[in-house]
Amino acid sequence: MAAFVMTYLLEGKAGVQRLRQRIRQRRAGWVWYLFILVGIPALILLGMIIQPGVLASFQGLPPLVLVSYAIYFVVVWFGGGPLGEEPGWRGFALPRIQPRYGPLWGTLLLGVLWAFWHLLEFLMPTQGGGPGTGLATFLVNFSLFLVLAIGLSVIFTWVFNHTQGSLFVAITAHANVDTPQLVLVPLFLAVDYTGLLLAGAIGFGVPALLIVILTRGRLGYQPGQKQSLKPEQLEVLPTL
Repeated sequence: MAAFVMTYLLEGKAGVQRLRQRIRQRRAGWVWYLFILVGIPALILLGMIIQPGVLASFQGLPPLVLVSYAIYFVVVWFGGGPLGEEPGWRGFALPRIQPRYGPLWGTLLLGVLWAFWHLLEFLMPTQGGGPGTGLATFLVNFSLFLVLAIGLSVIFTWVFNHTQGSLFVAITAHANVDTPQLVLVPLFLAVDYTGLLLAGAIGFGVPALLIVILTRGRLGYQPGQKQSLKPEQLEVLPTL
């Protein structure tokens, strides 16, 4: 809601229409969808199974796991954080931060803001905090989440810059971060909340560092590239 209100104030109805069009902009190379749909869950699983005892606690795949995953994915896409957050983070903020601070520093700033936007959740029992928990638990969990959020921000910026600023792709990527937590993570009994955060910090932090190194901090960004597209441009986007 904040993204749409601020876009309207700064760009008027035309800006809001462009933001809506970017949410519907689905055209992107198959390699990006493969990375989002398969690679992101694989990174989470890899971050978990390298932790001691996690692989031994695996309960096996249920017969209808793919059907369950698809159902949860749709529910998360429309009713969870992805559709609620990404118009703000990658829709409004990122296209304005990158030209001003550069892709790397802008993304790091956005990652920190993204993490601290979730700060209050870590004072709740569901996030390992709240009454009866000590400061150490909060500091460990939130520190891991900070690394996770920054790593994800780097990965999302890299994907965003290679898909012409598609919010549909960003929302889909975000949904595939959240869905495994509901479908795949419960299959590993040894993974508690701190272990899940550690898995994300490792699974996303290491690839993010490699992306920064391999792109020399550019993250696929080209100065002057269009990330707020006019409706007629959406029909002629190249497949990357």
